[in-house]
Amino acid sequence: MDNIKIVLNMNFGLESVVKRELMDMGYGDLEVSDGQISLQGTLRDIAILNLRIRSAERVFIELASFEATTFEELFDNVNALPWQDIISKDGNFIVQGRSAKSKLFSVSDCQRITEKAIIKKLQRTYDISHFSKSAERYKIEVILYKDIARIVLDTSGEGLHKRGYREASYKAPLSETIAAGLVQLSYWNKDRILWDPFCGSGTIAIEAAMIGNNIAPGLMRSFDFEKFMFMDEKYIKEEKARCYGDIKYDNSLEIYGTDVSYKAIEIAKMNAEILGIEEDVKFFVKDVKDLDIAGDYGVIITNPPYGVRIGEGEVEELEEELGKLYKTLDTWSLYAISADEKFERNFGKRANRNRKLYNGRIKTYYYQYLGPAPKYI
Repeated sequence: MDNIKIVLNMNFGLESVVKRELMDMGYGDLEVSDGQISLQGTLRDIAILNLRIRSAERVFIELASFEATTFEELFDNVNALPWQDIISKDGNFIVQGRSAKSKLFSVSDCQRITEKAIIKKLQRTYDISHFSKSAERYKIEVILYKDIARIVLDTSGEGLHKRGYREASYKAPLSETIAAGLVQLSYWNKDRILWDPFCGSGTIAIEAAMIGNNIAPGLMRSFDFEKFMFMDEKYIKEEKARCYGDIKYDNSLEIYGTDVSYKAIEIAKMNAEILGIEEDVKFFVKDVKDLDIAGDYGVIITNPPYGVRIGEGEVEELEEELGKLYKTLDTWSLYAISADEKFERNFGKRANRNRKLYNGRIKTYYYQYLGPAPKYI
């Protein structure tokens, strides 16, 4: 597997963010489509991407792509793959599936045929009739779209939003991958103040601190690929060491998270302490209407409560208070993600930019209010 096709998937609307991340990491020849980006790479790149990418959800290896309009075609093409070089004798292989606009529309049947083809190949190799599936996990997916079948292997295991620092969350949290995307879509950098007045469990502030300190998002977790029979363990060891070496310990960040909930702030503080960034992020209890923010050219990035989480009347009041706060900050920029299509009216000002993003299955809008560029001396 010296030259493999790697596929990253992400929430709709974050394709450009992930593309820029990949380009900054030195990757080129990227194929971008809705919700995914493909590139050619090596097994070492699997380790690099799982450790370092911030706004993608998973990293896959594409094992094959072929036309399949009959179950016989699906079986034969899957069976032809060198599964003996991919899955160990006791490997726990799990087949999942998706199908759209294809003659083979039954997902359960596609999964069954794919698994049968893998089993038949492995039975010939290992000369056994029963597989214990007691060892490392291999999550395989058969994806059919317009009669083209793609067989992919999930290298991440748990979704990449599971960084390992969030021991607890408060109410409806924003995922870590989306929070990182919001920060990267803003004009914030480590030299500017960042404030989240509806911080909840602190995800936006913590992700910003990780970006500011160049802390790789995957350092505190494990991945399925680490135990794959064909993966050299030196890749993860060497790339983790590089990630630790790249952390900027001498930055002086000014990041604040406030919330009206004492419980939310306690959880946010605990999450920051797990990462060791409690000196960079200050969390404290404060109602948005009582905030008095100082400093110039700061950035507010926030996920205010919206209609699917609280009552409509309270949503309108909070958005109005956020608008009043912003009017007191002449040089600041503000970025807010919300599913409320009345946000601009309640806020009291039309956004300079408005980007559609999906927070899970919820369609949201990223309202962007751009202040003046900093005048650093």
